Amino acid sequence: MLDFSPFYAKLATNKLHNWLQTLPAQLADWQKHALHGDFKQWQKVIANLPATNVSTVELTNAVQFGDATDISAGEAERIRYLLQQLKPWRKGPFNIHGIGVDTEWRSDFKWDRVLPHISPLAGRTVLDVGCGSGYHLWRMRGAGAQFVVGIDPSQLFYSQFQAIKHFNPDPDVNLIPVGIDDLPPLAQFDTVFSMGVLYHRRSPIDFLQQLKQQLRPGGELILETLVVEGDEQQVLVPGERYAKMRNVWFIPSTRALCHWLSRLGFKNPKVVDLNTTSLAEQRATPWMENESLIDFLDPTDHSKTIEGYPAPLRAVIIATV
Repeated sequence: MLDFSPFYAKLATNKLHNWLQTLPAQLADWQKHALHGDFKQWQKVIANLPATNVSTVELTNAVQFGDATDISAGEAERIRYLLQQLKPWRKGPFNIHGIGVDTEWRSDFKWDRVLPHISPLAGRTVLDVGCGSGYHLWRMRGAGAQFVVGIDPSQLFYSQFQAIKHFNPDPDVNLIPVGIDDLPPLAQFDTVFSMGVLYHRRSPIDFLQQLKQQLRPGGELILETLVVEGDEQQVLVPGERYAKMRNVWFIPSTRALCHWLSRLGFKNPKVVDLNTTSLAEQRATPWMENESLIDFLDPTDHSKTIEGYPAPLRAVIIATV
């Protein structure tokens, strides 16, 4: 059984204590009924990671724990082998004792686009909805956040986060394997991030309302998502697939998205960044050997997806409550 008691102890002493009314029962049920076959193997991988002396922790400009000189060649080989058992690695990159986990996404590119525009994270309680393997959780902590919680129901992403946290067991950085539908309206987070999730939701308005319900009065939402060009009524509803993804439902224009946020009561929604995803930011690597962006685009016209839709254009929108 996984032990979430240190996280519960943290919740009991901070402003998220009301979450304890529902979360322990949810996670107990999850462990009893929801775990799939691979999860046990992934947990064995984590249990076999060696204990090491981590001489340095870098979270400001990267996510890097330890130097190559901290460990023997044999330990390095063992760590690399074990981390490879958790493929595919999609969000990162990470550096563990000089071992570079070269993930599909250069999530640091996104962080560099987001960070200059947000309210300072120093001393803040932060939620990242759909956090993947947790790369941005560490960068949020590096930017001064006091307590960082990521939620993502993927059992692989949770296991990848555990593997990285093994080398830096910071009690104030946590990933909880639940989805936004499992959260009560806590209304206590100073900052809520949702990056790369909105277009996967069948009901985007309901999802934005769920994000709002997690923020304290005056709190800040950072929303990063796919968008299309157009006026406030423009929304792309793809067919069966968009860029080979089956679970893409609504891609609004930035003006439509700001309109949605205003209708829900968010204040001052504004677009702070607009960026076309590049082949340098999303690509296949030895740590993620499946198809990636180059395979999702029209081979003769990279301004379109392989289905003929506009190529991925991503916006960062900030609003307050």
